[in-house]
Amino acid sequence: MVLGESALFLDEVMAEAPRDLQELIERGDAGLEAVLEVVDASVSAGAEVTPVAALRHSSAVLRPPHVLAIGANYAAHASELKLRSESAMTVFGLWPNSLTGHGQTTTWPEDISTQVDYEAELGVIIGRPARGVHQRDALDHVWGYTVVNDITARDIQFSEAQWSRCKSFDGFTPTGPVVVTADEIADPQDLWLTTNLDGTVLQDASTNEMVRGVAEIISYLSRSATIPPGTLISTGSPGGAGYSRNPQVFLRDGATVTVTIAGIGSLTTHCQVI
Repeated sequence: MVLGESALFLDEVMAEAPRDLQELIERGDAGLEAVLEVVDASVSAGAEVTPVAALRHSSAVLRPPHVLAIGANYAAHASELKLRSESAMTVFGLWPNSLTGHGQTTTWPEDISTQVDYEAELGVIIGRPARGVHQRDALDHVWGYTVVNDITARDIQFSEAQWSRCKSFDGFTPTGPVVVTADEIADPQDLWLTTNLDGTVLQDASTNEMVRGVAEIISYLSRSATIPPGTLISTGSPGGAGYSRNPQVFLRDGATVTVTIAGIGSLTTHCQVI
């Protein structure tokens, strides 16, 4: 549990502490309330905390039942990549091996891709099963929000008829560094996203520019299948992709890319070509 610039390890202060975020979500509202009570009591009693800066991060989600992604969900991004404007939402899955954490190093073989790109995205984590949910009720099913960098091998993306493989190399879906609970985000369509690559800001936009907002995404996905608790939905990236720039800008060996979403945090990834 993160408390400002410090962290409290639940297994040190709580009997039968949840082993990860997925278990906490599955315990429902009562489980979260129990954790918050323990945290409040422990902090008041002077429990030892650890500086967040001293921690090594895993993916913000470790065992999500699904990782779903929405493509071309910002008009500027769809236009710059010359993607078709579909009448229905573009949905694809990301493989779980792609998940990694803040501050980690993502590697890829140069003989497979030389056009590896960044994509700042708002991550939505489902808290209650969603099936046939009306758009007006959809946000009630959100447990929390996180930062996602949907790293993409563009040369593979535009050579295949599907988008899962080009975005699912090991470590191509960094998430985190934290998950903030839904009550901390008043409006998911009023958040600012930026991407900083080696000191240069390359993406700078608001989530209010989404073609389809978070509530509409959840409602749409829930029509055909139940979205189980813990599912991570990556909601699309704004304009400013490296592929569309002149000259093009890609992630290179030794590069550092940081995606920031106001109110949630900054997610840094180091890059290594092998």
